[in-house]
Amino acid sequence: MNAQLVVIAKAPVPGRVKTRLCPPCTPRQAAAIAAAALADTLATVSAAPARRRTLVVDGDHPAPPGWTSVGQRGDGLGERLAHAFADTALPGVPTVLVGMDTPQLTASLLASAVDALDAADAALGPAEDGGWWILALRDPAHAAALTAVPMSTADTGALTLAALHGLGLRTARLAALRDVDTAADARTVAAEHPHGRFAAAVREHLTAPHGALR
Repeated sequence: MNAQLVVIAKAPVPGRVKTRLCPPCTPRQAAAIAAAALADTLATVSAAPARRRTLVVDGDHPAPPGWTSVGQRGDGLGERLAHAFADTALPGVPTVLVGMDTPQLTASLLASAVDALDAADAALGPAEDGGWWILALRDPAHAAALTAVPMSTADTGALTLAALHGLGLRTARLAALRDVDTAADARTVAAEHPHGRFAAAVREHLTAPHGALR
């Protein structure tokens, strides 16, 4: 099954992204790490098969060549996610949405989400912090249910799954990943996936666990 791949992201502007990295990072260092995470994510999605690739961005950030770009809208994250699905929907084409907080994303993980929709209506990948990092929907209109889900909480993933089940959707569970929110997250993900722009940015801007900066 072919699908549209969507990345929802914030432009990596100092003071607006990865603020939980500060301290030990400065806002500029946090933005550099965020930019690297986004770059790795876009590169992975660019290399994966897709009907269309779309960047849904808050702020001013260029989409890669061949991509479509759409601005974010909505007051809260739940609304922004629902609008991201609605504003990019292609008739009869499933949508797979990821964020910029999992630079360890691989083409095989994307493929597993698309493949899951052969037998399911939705596929959800839980994050280790209780949220989720990927949502695939056979019908993007079902993302409207996200507006009623509290976001950025320890039970966001469970509540999202409950909302999907409340619509009667058969929902597949995908692999769990660690979101990069804190310095500890960044160091762990970079150590487990030492290649790419993100790992290089973490090595440049974060040192040993005591948090001293280079």
